[in-house]
Amino acid sequence: MSDTTTPIDAEPGSLHALVLQQLDDDQAQEIVSIPLQGKSSIADHMVVASGRSTRQVAAMANKLAEKVKKSGKAMPRIEGLPAADWVLIDAGDVVVHLFRPEVRSFYNLERMWGFGEDGESRQMGRA
Repeated sequence: MSDTTTPIDAEPGSLHALVLQQLDDDQAQEIVSIPLQGKSSIADHMVVASGRSTRQVAAMANKLAEKVKKSGKAMPRIEGLPAADWVLIDAGDVVVHLFRPEVRSFYNLERMWGFGEDGESRQMGRA
């Protein structure tokens, strides 16, 4: 993990922690969590991550939606699955954006929310 990133704090047992753990298990790349409490009423957290290909993005989205559904914490809604360039998973308190790297850099959601190159980055790192 680089010096500019801080670990993501997620309450154990929370939907946020479940999402982060599943994405890490599925080897998502560049997992970033943006706290939205006080900034937006759409969710408490926005998680942005990348997959190496459309196949990996689609697989991660399906597995994550199934895991959230089985947990009983939310009934996730998925958008963008057929193309799998950018998949949105709305799990209520946590909104997840899964991208192919090129699409992610084009839309640059982290910068729009004040994170990324010029903002504080809270990124999940690997040991």
